[in-house]
Amino acid sequence: MVLTNRQDDRGAPYGGNPGKYLLVYFGILVLAGLQFAIAYQQVNVTAALFRMFALAILEAGLMVVFFMRLGAENRPFVTWIAIVTLLVLTIMQSSWPDSYRMERDAPPNDRSPGYRTGPSQ
Repeated sequence: MVLTNRQDDRGAPYGGNPGKYLLVYFGILVLAGLQFAIAYQQVNVTAALFRMFALAILEAGLMVVFFMRLGAENRPFVTWIAIVTLLVLTIMQSSWPDSYRMERDAPPNDRSPGYRTGPSQ
């Protein structure tokens, strides 16, 4: 196997117009500004949380598609990356130290740091 040979037509075309990337960058800045505007609105917490979460997903999607260049990759590869990422995040969520305690709604045990059952000293 020779490491200097390159397989032609196997990679994604990464060239592009810099203006497109600047437009996406400023769009992400506008979305971040909208998040600040939503944070200072006097609305229901659930509505504000939903709006912020929607804007964060939109921002992350733009970053992944344009700056990580997944928009130029072939569709099965991007689908595989998305499935593996969601799987890893799901597995990580159930492996945090307090995840099983939170499922049971149990308070921390007496030996955990910062947890006191008696009067403070």
